[in-house]
Amino acid sequence: MSDRIEPFNLYAIRYAHHPKRTASDNFIGGDPHEDASPLDYFVWVAQRSDRVFVVDTGFGEESARQRGRQLLRRPADGVAALGIDPAKVEDVIITHLHYDHAGTLDAFPRARFHLQDDEMQFATGRCMCHAAMRHAFAVEDVTAMVRHLFAGRVAFHDGDEELASGLSVHRIGGHTAGIQCVRVFTRRGWVVLASDTSHLYANMEGGRPFPIVFNVADMLEGHKRVHQLAASPRHVIPGHDPLVMKRYLAPGRELDGIAVRLDAEPVG
Repeated sequence: MSDRIEPFNLYAIRYAHHPKRTASDNFIGGDPHEDASPLDYFVWVAQRSDRVFVVDTGFGEESARQRGRQLLRRPADGVAALGIDPAKVEDVIITHLHYDHAGTLDAFPRARFHLQDDEMQFATGRCMCHAAMRHAFAVEDVTAMVRHLFAGRVAFHDGDEELASGLSVHRIGGHTAGIQCVRVFTRRGWVVLASDTSHLYANMEGGRPFPIVFNVADMLEGHKRVHQLAASPRHVIPGHDPLVMKRYLAPGRELDGIAVRLDAEPVG
């Protein structure tokens, strides 16, 4: 069947950076005295002749200031750098509602936002009574999503669902109650945007969970699930690993350091 599907072009856009990380920041049980990989922050775009999907909307200037992150560019500006007008994007997939994935929603004024039922319930339910659980959420982003819901601009999904031929969402859980990954058919086969089901390659390759977690067992099982959905381990893209910018090539010289093509084979 896949030979009859038009493949998507697939891009990762780097919009922010956080350089100061220790192993305990990135791995449960990590040594706080041991340096670990810094984090990059991405949004993603799947594009073909009939559809464009933006995956996640990142964060803006205020969140960067509050949380001490280096904002390199507004996420919508990164999308525009690919020649895609954010004001005309009709479909945005929100993998989960953490501040670094669900901010700047208003930069996509025509979009319908695709979200898992479990994620909205998690972000607006009793778990948010606990400071440790709500720390990675921004109340302004969650309330903005509620406003878009009441405006008729949210599409809810319950588990696995195909949004277009060659593109589907899959609830994974673990990091949050309703985090979803995105499976995309490309010219090199099925690629999975793992988002924060695995922040770094080392989380899933070493079975070392990330410390911000709702359910550790679900996170570890999720590492297996994203690999089952992908054509190979080289087709799984973690949510925050700086190695993504090293393993894949930019679409053109003018986008070097800004975006890379995930539909092309990795170079490292």
